Amino acid sequence: MTIPEQPPGWWFYRGDGIPAPGDERLRLPDPPAWRTFDGGPVQAPPPEDDADISRKLGRFDTLPVRRASRAECDMVNAALWLRRPLLVTGSPGTGKSAIAFRIARELRLGRVLEWSITSRTTLRSGLYEYDAIGRAQDSRSGPGGPAGIGDFIRLGPLGTALLAYERPRVLLIDELDKSDIDLPNDLLHILENGHYTVPELVRVSSRQPQSSVYTDDSDRMAAIHEGRVLCRAFPIVLITSNGERDFPPAFLRRCLLLNLPAPGPEDLAAMVKAQLPALENGQRQLIDDFLARPADDFLARDQLLNAVYLTASGVYDHDREAWQRLVTDIWHSLSLER
Repeated sequence: MTIPEQPPGWWFYRGDGIPAPGDERLRLPDPPAWRTFDGGPVQAPPPEDDADISRKLGRFDTLPVRRASRAECDMVNAALWLRRPLLVTGSPGTGKSAIAFRIARELRLGRVLEWSITSRTTLRSGLYEYDAIGRAQDSRSGPGGPAGIGDFIRLGPLGTALLAYERPRVLLIDELDKSDIDLPNDLLHILENGHYTVPELVRVSSRQPQSSVYTDDSDRMAAIHEGRVLCRAFPIVLITSNGERDFPPAFLRRCLLLNLPAPGPEDLAAMVKAQLPALENGQRQLIDDFLARPADDFLARDQLLNAVYLTASGVYDHDREAWQRLVTDIWHSLSLER
């Protein structure tokens, strides 16, 4: 189902990746009373990261414009209104993580905070890291004395997203199905209550009520009062899963669910055009060949983009046999990686 020409009035996310005009920066819905938070101290707005978003999505001023499905737009907007995490499932390479970057670009919410999950990822690593060894070895002297404890704490992507910003941050929790079995349950309290503590700061809060710590944003620091972080605008949390495992019901109850189907020819053509706008026809034959692969032969969109880029370069114009072998190798099936 495609997006209607005139988006519904309750939509803030349109799914086209085009930034909202400057006078619409604050145009976001108020949260429900049970998802309203009043954390502080209020942090400075996050840095812009247009270059990284453009690298992930390509240009937004090309035709045809990539327009998301009605289902995607409905669920993203529902997550915006309800301030609930959105769990996006689908095969590898269907563009799940790209949704987070489109949200950030369209609503002009600044840099996307990315938390890539592995089997060794813990909740604490997403919240913050404390360099105890570095602090113990600190021997700076002089009028200022040794460095404060905040100099040895860096907030992770999740911890940074929960700082008290006036407008929500966009947090991408990528491939949660690769995590240890306990991590989804460990996230429950955070996703429900929007706060956490840093015990190392709590222990010194009687003599140092407020500390400045590093964040996941390069060269940015944040003030934390008495070791407790409480969000102000609950972040827009997008969680991706390749379907490698099931999640506990208690976790699913706190999320909205979106299953992303495989992209069709128009979606792929728009993606290619956004990344390679100089192409005349978007290499439609390659797109057709890509879609003609067997249904159980999983391929990712960036594998198509790799082949299109090499084709457009013209380096194999005089050796079609070698080119076909190369395309076969580039389009290796991801079935065994599922």
